[in-house]
Order: sequence, then C-alpha cells, then structure tokens
Amino acid sequence: MTSIGYAAMLEQFAPADILAYAERAEANGFRGVLAADHFQPWTAHQGQASFVWNVLSALGQRTHGGLATVTTPTFRMHPAVTAQASATLAALYPGRHWLGIGSGEALNEHITGAYWPEPPERIDRMFDAIDLIKKLFASGLAQRDVRHDGPHYRLESTRLWTMPDEAPRILVATAGPVTARRAGRTADGLITEASGVEKAAMLLQRFGEGAREAGRGRGTFVLRLHLSWATTDEQAAANAVAEWPNAALRATGDIRSPFELEQLARLVRPEDFEGRMLVSADPDRHRAHIQSYLDLGFDQVYLHNAGRNQEEWIDVFGREVLPGLRA
Repeated sequence: MTSIGYAAMLEQFAPADILAYAERAEANGFRGVLAADHFQPWTAHQGQASFVWNVLSALGQRTHGGLATVTTPTFRMHPAVTAQASATLAALYPGRHWLGIGSGEALNEHITGAYWPEPPERIDRMFDAIDLIKKLFASGLAQRDVRHDGPHYRLESTRLWTMPDEAPRILVATAGPVTARRAGRTADGLITEASGVEKAAMLLQRFGEGAREAGRGRGTFVLRLHLSWATTDEQAAANAVAEWPNAALRATGDIRSPFELEQLARLVRPEDFEGRMLVSADPDRHRAHIQSYLDLGFDQVYLHNAGRNQEEWIDVFGREVLPGLRA
C-alpha cells in the first residue's frame, strides 16, 4: 500500500523537535518516518546532527508508523554494528523498521581519518557490507554462528543474539543506474531522491532488470522528496536558499566540511532549484508533483519541507495535499 511519510531531517532540527514534528505529522495523516544518518549537517547554518539510532528508538515510543533510516556502514561504523542496531530496533518495534544503505559522503565518513576512496570502491564496499549484514540477520534467525571474509570486511565467528521474528528489509540508496541494477540482484528494494520523473523511472527500471536477472521479486521502491512550501512563493524561495541550498548544488559527495559547503551555498539562487526541488506556495502544484512519482510506482514517499515552518507545513499538507493523492 502506498504511503506518504515524514522525512525527519536530523541535520536541521534538534532531536526533541524531531519527535514533536513526527507526532504532529502522524496526527495529520503522514505514515512513517525516514531519518538519514549524519555526523555533520550539510551546512553550518542547519546546525544539528543527532545520532539516528537514538532518535528512531525514541520515535518508536512516540509514533506508530514505520521507522526507516539510510546509513553508510562502511567507514564510521562496521557493518556488524549496523546490523546489530537495525535488528535491535526491529525487535523493539516489529514490522516497523527497514534498513537503507548507501555508499556515503565524505562529509560524514571522513571523520575517522580513513582513506576516502573513489565512487567505484565506495559502492563495492557498500555491497560487501550488505552481504555481511544479510549473513548476520540470517545467523540471528537460525541461531547459528556465521563468518565473513569479503574484499573489504571481515567477521569472526559470531551471530546476532537479539533478532526480530523477521529480518529487516534492506534497501539500497542510489541515484546511479548501474548501482540500481546491481541492487536489484541483491537487495529488497531501492531508495532514491527526486531528481526528475524521467530519471526516477529509469532507476526503477534498472532495479527491476537486476531483480529479474536474479529471479527476485519486484522489491520496495522508496522516494525522499525535498520541497519548499511557505505561504508565499517569495518566502518558499527564501527558505530554500537559506535552509537547504545543498539541493541546488552538484557533486557534494567529496566535500568534508559544513563550512566549506556553506561557502559554496553563497552562490545559490532561487532559479538553481529548477528541476531539482519544487519551490512553491501552491499546495496544488505540490500535490501534482508528488502524484507524478506515485504514478511511477513508488511504494513510500517521504516528504521534507526545507523551511523551519514545519508545523504550519505539516498542517497544510495534511489538510490540503495528502487527501487528494491517489495510490
């Protein structure tokens, strides 16, 4: 069943505020929360970066919907620890959690001082990590020790001692067609960010090709959709430039500092969001934009409003946008 969820931006808001916004979103018809794993915000102005697993655990107590995350278990955190965190969250809240895995950005992953490789190696590391995590999930369900000796990660004989009755689904986060096809052969689904309907359709197609090659099912398709809404177009544009300029920037994966990215963001203008993020005060435009992605076949769409006007936006979208969407 298609659902519209709340994208909790830990880069922008303090954890206590995230809990309150998520509760308000659920009361207004949003279903589920998606939070990305950040060690630093994109820009210094955004100002936050709380630990995603703590926040998701608290959200489980305060809300009733899904608890999803996208993380990079390849540099800051060994994939075995990510597997343990995911399994524990799923055991606490059965049926509510799925695990998204991406290849990461230097902004978050360089902090331990390890070598930051080129994209092909980062993607290989991601798939090696997925193999290890899948083995650990299986070990917990079977109550049998497992080992892993992959090209990038090792695991001595062990198992997950705390597991839910069913392992969390693993989705691959990507915007690349080659990775999407590879994900279709190994993962339970795909998560991406909106960068145009045509590109999104291509990614779903590539994932499907990989799934068919491996004899796997369709999988779950998830979209995180950034937008900027305010009561006027001018305010929506100002919010986008001030609060989420990274949506208008390209090739940010190798930037290491929020202060560096903030300097680049000084060049961002409202017109730079064209085709990358809808900036509008018109709820009907936003509804049509969201619907265009639902029509492609996305199962879950998580909405992020760039501005700090979260409460006002949640109320307006809950009243004027969500009820008109068609699955």
